[in-house]
Amino acid sequence: MATLPAATAATTIALPNPTALTGQMLNDLTRALGVSRTVLPSDQQIAHAWSNLPRLLEKIPAQHRNETVVRMCVAVSAGLFDSAINYAWNAAVVELREKVRRFGLTVVHHVTAKTFDEATLVDLKDADLLSLCLKLNLVSEDGYFFLDQCRDTRNNFSAAHPSMGSLDEDEFLVFLSRCSRHALSMEDNPRGVDIHAFVAAIKASRFAPEQLHTWVQRLEQTFEAQRDALFGTLHGIYCDPSSGEEARVNALDVCGPFRETLSPHSKSELVDRHQGYRASGDDVKSKASSQFFEKLGLLSLLGESEIHLVITTASGNLLSVHNAMNNFYNEPPFAQRLEYLASQNRVPATAQQVFVESVITCAIGNPYGVSHAAMPSYEKMVKSFSPNEVAIMLNLTDSPTVAGKNIQTYGRCRKMFAYLVTLIAATSVPTNWKARYDWWLTQPKN
Repeated sequence: MATLPAATAATTIALPNPTALTGQMLNDLTRALGVSRTVLPSDQQIAHAWSNLPRLLEKIPAQHRNETVVRMCVAVSAGLFDSAINYAWNAAVVELREKVRRFGLTVVHHVTAKTFDEATLVDLKDADLLSLCLKLNLVSEDGYFFLDQCRDTRNNFSAAHPSMGSLDEDEFLVFLSRCSRHALSMEDNPRGVDIHAFVAAIKASRFAPEQLHTWVQRLEQTFEAQRDALFGTLHGIYCDPSSGEEARVNALDVCGPFRETLSPHSKSELVDRHQGYRASGDDVKSKASSQFFEKLGLLSLLGESEIHLVITTASGNLLSVHNAMNNFYNEPPFAQRLEYLASQNRVPATAQQVFVESVITCAIGNPYGVSHAAMPSYEKMVKSFSPNEVAIMLNLTDSPTVAGKNIQTYGRCRKMFAYLVTLIAATSVPTNWKARYDWWLTQPKN
């Protein structure tokens, strides 16, 4: 026997016309029992529901058009709308349970903080199942609202219990539409992340690219509340002094792809954790936390005081290396770090003097030359100087600073300064410094 192709959600459904059969049957049945035909919906009501049924059935994915849906259709054809909504609700509940299973029964207890297994899922009352699906983000808030209304309707107006009243065809069609849209649809089903397995993997060894991709994908697929909690866990692992370097790198690598899409709640939680370390006087964790924000390009979340400290510290470290032995060889990584920090954050006004002085001092070098490997970083920083930073730079030539003395004393340093001035756009020069800027443009550069 040839196998028929599976139906799809896009399949056009053409239902047979039941009116000729059920219409006469209902008339004969009520007459035989001696009751009025009006105890059942009229032929017109049945026809109205039946004619609208294909459009709603087409929205239900093929795998959900099962025995229960067939029974629902039979009930509709006979005008038994109270039975039809019971079948529709049963189909919705079965799929909501499947959504929880796909999410991961072993993960649910991390969210609910309660023991959860297959027996627990099956024993859940419908109201509790809906609440769980909302908590796991398996249904939206709108979906929860409409499905909860369906639950009330099913409990009070279906054949499952003694009915408080009767339903008409329009009420059934609305009921089926809500079950189809919010429970039976093919919406993405987030999968929960097993936190214990996740943490164990982070701490076990350095992630291979495939392993990193897998965990990033799992975080993408889970719901926002759990993802936010896991970012906090990764921050904690990074800041924990007992964590190995491989675990710290793994934590950063997993967070990296999400830094542009962190939710406001996640940002707030991370900042609160950082401030908690500072408030408790835990300098080790506080410093590590600053590095976490820095390496993810999120330092701006910590405020100007934090950025000031990081920028001035990085500037001071660069100057220390510049003034030490083998400075031309050792400068590049320190210059690159300062350039990265400046490119990711607006340098606070309180840190600009130290920042500019460090950059220019190192960029003009000393009588013996400059660190050529570090020059690209210096050039990028000079090109990005703000008007106030340009003013600070131009003012260094008359200052008693190391940079000022080198410019005044050594021709090579003077020429390097003149070259650096050419990197500044004229539009970035404050009006009261324009004359000095133009004069430096005329000076020898080599």
